[in-house]
Amino acid sequence: MSIFPKISLRLEVESYLKAGFMNEEVVSVLGKEAAERKFETLLHKLSHPPSFTTVRVNTHLASVQHVKSLLFDELQKKENPKAVHFVFHTLCTETCLQRNVRWRKTDAWRGNNIKQQPCEVIVGAQCGNAVLRGAHVYVPGIVSASKFMKGGDVVSVYSDIKGKCKKGAKEFDGTKIFLGNGISELSRKEIFSRFPELKGIGVRMTDPVYLSPSFDNVLPSYLFLQNLPSAVVSHVLDPQPGEKILDLCAAPGGKTTHIAALMRDQGEVIALDKISNKVEKIKQNALLLGLNSIRAFCFDGTKALKLDMVKDTDGEPPFLPESFDRILLDAPCSGLGQRPNMACTWTLKEVTSYQPLQRKLFTVAVELLKPGGVLVYSTCTVTLAENEEQVAWALKTFPHLQLQRQVRAIAVVSG
Repeated sequence: MSIFPKISLRLEVESYLKAGFMNEEVVSVLGKEAAERKFETLLHKLSHPPSFTTVRVNTHLASVQHVKSLLFDELQKKENPKAVHFVFHTLCTETCLQRNVRWRKTDAWRGNNIKQQPCEVIVGAQCGNAVLRGAHVYVPGIVSASKFMKGGDVVSVYSDIKGKCKKGAKEFDGTKIFLGNGISELSRKEIFSRFPELKGIGVRMTDPVYLSPSFDNVLPSYLFLQNLPSAVVSHVLDPQPGEKILDLCAAPGGKTTHIAALMRDQGEVIALDKISNKVEKIKQNALLLGLNSIRAFCFDGTKALKLDMVKDTDGEPPFLPESFDRILLDAPCSGLGQRPNMACTWTLKEVTSYQPLQRKLFTVAVELLKPGGVLVYSTCTVTLAENEEQVAWALKTFPHLQLQRQVRAIAVVSG
């Protein structure tokens, strides 16, 4: 059921997406009305959080059953015990742990369960998305607060999904989406007179619209917060102990560390990213999770191939052709599949700008792959140009590649 409006897109972007999803082939199979309904359903799904909050067990340090027991005890301290419920993914049984996300109706949805308060806090869209995934409101995300707001007040939190609210405003009548109620930790004066020095919690959410669990600092060496599709990708790659693996666009290291854990930390996982602070994050995650097989480098993936070399450079980039058993190319993309996302202000030019870069990276990955090796290409977007069209281009450009059948069912079973 949709409780938020569909994702807000520029008209040119929505028309572009619709043309792709309602192409001649799709319409001929589904019919025009059914195809249009599916497209509208997609737009509504994108503005809502996923049905599950997913955490991955670090099986390098402990078994799933052991961590499940520890996690249950941790959440018992924070949550209503009856609300603690886990399910395990059928494909990722040893590494994926999920918990239901629930929603509550508000006055606007006839439920009258959450009373909206006269004292309001407006947050930016990115902060609002985080709140829907279980976060509190941190001071940098606050855009506006009611004139007389004091610390300890019960406040209603709204997301400024179109970015129209001015910083420090005392009221806002533009488009805003209700996220729930909370307790202000600071007064309006404290928030805006000391901004941007303040970085702590500004509003502690007590009655959110979405009951998403927060895993902040919960068993940090045993659990890694990771969206389900990201966890599935590493299983599709199917890394084996002793292999040499390349994660070509690796930050912040979720898939990198998952690959290393699936290999039982035996072999070598090379992680590349061209932004230095992101590479440091990969190294920090590897250290936290106790993984020693990961080597992370600050390096541009499009330059990772060196054709004129005669010998390896001690395992550092760039690399000789046919150096890796398996390669993950989780390519930079328009990110339109990230949820929740209530509004995207990008122009059509911005949305369609990633295809050339993805093809450069794809070309490098193909050259670096050993004969008989496995290359997995993934994105977090929904555009055909960055997904199906890229695969079709790769198969035509590199005829020695063979497309493998994707696992059809991605279901969950209770545990």
